[in-house]
Amino acid sequence: VTLSAFSMARYARLTRSTFLDVLGQDYIRTARAKGLTQNLILWRHAFKNASVSLITMTGLEIGNLIAGAVVVEQVFAWPGMGRVMVQSLLNRDFAVVTAAVVLFAAMYTLCNLIADLAYGWVNPTVRLNS
Repeated sequence: VTLSAFSMARYARLTRSTFLDVLGQDYIRTARAKGLTQNLILWRHAFKNASVSLITMTGLEIGNLIAGAVVVEQVFAWPGMGRVMVQSLLNRDFAVVTAAVVLFAAMYTLCNLIADLAYGWVNPTVRLNS
């Protein structure tokens, strides 16, 4: 809750504005004119196109969550990678600090790779041509 409370307002605002933008598009009006139900329009047509910006924000937000975890673990004295990294810095154990930074960087890179791959799954027009 401590880490996610800061981001929840941004996600809610981005989701609302993106959905309002998508729901005003021509293909949504065409789907309504065909007589499709509102749930079908929202989930099959609107959600996939609106989720691209949410995936982008989630991929970028991972770095803030990793950095925030270091602070939250230190403030609340919770055991975790962030606390280990801070204690290793204070003890001048730079090998552990280096390993933790490499691990955090790998997690961040992996999460951004997953976000990029999710673009192709959500929106087929984004897929690479091979």
